[in-house]
Parts: sequence; structure tokens; C-alpha cells
Amino acid sequence: MRRILLLLLVALVGTLIAITVLLLRQYEFSKLRAEFNQRTAGELIRYARVRLIGHQFLEPLLLPALNLAESQLQRPVPTTKLPNLSKGQQAQVLAPQRYESSGAPVAESALPSPGLPGNTWSELRVSNVAELSKAMQTVKAGQTIVLAPGRYRISEVLSTAAAGQRDMPITVKAQKVGQVRLDSTASDIFKINHPFWVFENLHLRGACPDASDCKHAFLVQGAARSTVLRNNLLEDFNSHLQVNGDDDQWPDEGLVQFNTFTNTRPRDTAMVVAPINIIGASKWKLADNKLSNFVKTGPGRSSFGVLIRGAGHGNRVERNLLVCTPQQIAQPGIRTGISFGGAGSDPQFCRDQRCEFEQQASMAINNVLAHCNDFGIDVHRSASMLIAHNTLINSAGIDVRGSSSNATVYGNLLDGRIRERDGAQAKAGMNEVLDLSEYLEAPDALRLNGRRSIESVPALPLVKEDFCGATRQSATQVGALAETGASCAQSQARP
Repeated sequence: MRRILLLLLVALVGTLIAITVLLLRQYEFSKLRAEFNQRTAGELIRYARVRLIGHQFLEPLLLPALNLAESQLQRPVPTTKLPNLSKGQQAQVLAPQRYESSGAPVAESALPSPGLPGNTWSELRVSNVAELSKAMQTVKAGQTIVLAPGRYRISEVLSTAAAGQRDMPITVKAQKVGQVRLDSTASDIFKINHPFWVFENLHLRGACPDASDCKHAFLVQGAARSTVLRNNLLEDFNSHLQVNGDDDQWPDEGLVQFNTFTNTRPRDTAMVVAPINIIGASKWKLADNKLSNFVKTGPGRSSFGVLIRGAGHGNRVERNLLVCTPQQIAQPGIRTGISFGGAGSDPQFCRDQRCEFEQQASMAINNVLAHCNDFGIDVHRSASMLIAHNTLINSAGIDVRGSSSNATVYGNLLDGRIRERDGAQAKAGMNEVLDLSEYLEAPDALRLNGRRSIESVPALPLVKEDFCGATRQSATQVGALAETGASCAQSQARP
């Protein structure tokens, strides 16, 4: 024990010396003090590590101390399997997809389908990759491609060739959950360039020896308005879902609901790592999904659970569970839960060709985020944003940054910090920043039942429901759950 304490003391002293020496070389004292006040301990350690690279004497002397200090600062993830909290792919088949009169898909509850027989005249049944590829090219509005149970090995991209309609979407599905798996060595499995397509009940897996080769399970582009992904399991891709413009068209009003996004190993790639990566598209709804284990070990090492950027507007991220790392939070890399703006966008890929704002009037509400070694929610160069009623566990907290950023940050429950920097404006109110273990049963293990009551706050008109889909009363709890003991927050982990 004495040896361990001595090592910790040496590590902390070495870290302080390294940070002080390196920062003093670059900043005036007043700037150094401001930097310490602004930055988290993790950010300072990462910065010091970068500054050490190339120093013949300091690097071998102080780098081990920095690494040890970083590992000690980060709270470990429980070794027990974390529950799904009723999010992600459901065991049952969902009720049929509905649409608003405008054509926007409606987010459904997790109630199972009544199991009514389908119209066999509208079904194209396939049992191998050749038949699936042909069906993708010949299917018509109102028809459904039904994959027979089994494993399909995909080596070439499957592209859409026809448009669905609001009352007659085109659907690609497995009859039951867990029956169909698509293993892919192609850069993308499905490339969608037409509106009103629905994909459900599928298991899609990247199987590329080189991580850079398996880019996306779904690439949604251009005219692919009102695309729906529901009740799928997607694993081992860099950006499992990527949405972007094409030929001056933007695939707006998509729905991503009850999907599980995960990776079985870190992504060793120079490409963007973000299970959901939306560039320029507007009015997408991401709801009731589970995202986990999005670790990047390639150049840059920064990864995101949800990354939305490129001058879109009106996107909603709600009722999702994000676990940056379900184990080994101290492993290499920088992981952010939900980011509006990320590191910024190249203007040529932006909807307005300049990215004056990365996002406008978008929101992150009623989400549970855990075990991120960077900020759980990040707002960068984005305006009129709403960050409300989220629960953030074991992360740096909520970050609003950039002079063009402004956000309302309301009713969140977290154990990190709420930070505004670089000229950003955050209108923060009714948030609770505290030791969550004193108020929740076992927050790190995602057991979120209340141990002590927290003062209620007025409900927001734009946040009518909570993480479980329950209606919020006029006075409601802070955080993602409107009340303690919510049924969906007691769900146990599924294999």
C-alpha cells in the first residue's frame, strides 16, 4: 500500500511539474491561470502529453507519470454488465411504421406488432445475396423485401433504385429479430438515395480486416428523405450510419429508433469514428437507441457517439442511452457522447457552403450518458440549442464553446461541470451538479432509482416526456427521469 501511495504521489507531482513547465513556455502567467480555470484535468494532461512529444529528456521522464495520473483521475466502469434500460434493439417486432401528413416518420412506442399477416402480393422474399441485390433494383413503392433466416456475406454495396411513397414505403426486413445477419467486407452495406425506405429487425456487422474499409452500415444521401432505421443491431463500423447531402439535395426528416450501435473492438483508423454521423441534414429524430463502445485508436483518437454538424437544423436526440466505454474508461482515446459541431466541418460539405453555424435549433433531451472520458454533451459553433433533462454520469459534463454558440441548458443532472468558453453563451438554469452516488442507487452501474429526493423544477413545453416516454407533470425532476422508480430504468442487461 505504501508503495502504491508513493507512486501516486510521484505521478501527481510529475504531472503538475510537466503541465506547469510546458504551459509556462507558451503562455503568460495570466493566460496560464485562465487556462487552468477553463480546462478539465483530463484536458490538461492530454495537452501536456502532446507538448512532451519530442523532448529528449522530459518525455521518458514525465510521460509515465502523466499516464498514471490520468488513469487515477478517471473513475472506473463497474465490471458487471450494464443494463440496456429498455433502449436499443427490442426482442419483439415493432408495430408498422406510420407517417405524418407532411411525410415525416412517427416515432413509435416499443409495443409489439399485433402479428397480422402481411400482404404476400407485396412481398419479395429472398434467401441469398444475389436475390437481395436483384430485389433492391426491382422493388417498387409499397413492396417489402423479406430476408429468409440465415447469414448473408456482403462484398458489394447494395443501392436503392426506386422511391417509396408516404403511404407506400419500401421496406427491407427480417421477419423476426435475430434471424438475419449481414456480414460485410464492403465499404457500405446499404446506400440509400431515394425517399421512404424502411430497414428493420436486421443484424449488420462489419467484417473487414482493416477497420478503415468498413465505413458504414447505412449511407443515406441526397434525395433519401424520410429514411427509417428501426430495431436493428449494427456493429463494427466507423460510422454505422452516415447521412449527408448529394447533388445539392439533402435527406431530411429521417428516423432512427430502437437500434443498437456498438463495436466489439477499438477502431484503428484515421477516419471519423461516430456511430451516428449526420452532416448537413435537418429534422432527423434519434430516439430510444443504445450506443456504446465507440473507441478510436487511430490518428486523432477522438470519437463521438452522435455527431451532428454541417449547417443542419431542427435535429432531435432524445431518450437514448450512450455508454462511451462499457469497460476500461482509461483506455487510449478521447470519447464524447453527443456533439453538435464536433471539430467543425469543411465548408464544401455544409448545407450553406460556409457553415456559419454547425447546427441551429437542435436539441438533446432526456438522454442518459455514461463513462465518457471527455464531455458527455458538446455544443460547438451552434445557435439556439436546447440541452435539457439529460443525466450525465462519469463524464466531464456539458460544454458550450465558440463565439457563435448559444444554448439553453436546463434541468440536467450531472456529476461533471457545465462550461461555456471561447465566447459562447449558455443560459443555464435549474441544473443539478452533484455527487450522483448520494442521490441515485448506483449511477455508475446505471441503476438510476432515487436514494434521496431532488427538488422539482418547472417542466419545459418542449420536453413533454422523459427518458422512459412517461409524461412530465408541470413540476418534474431534473435529469432524464421524471420520477424515481421508473420502470424502463430497471431493465436488466440482455446478452
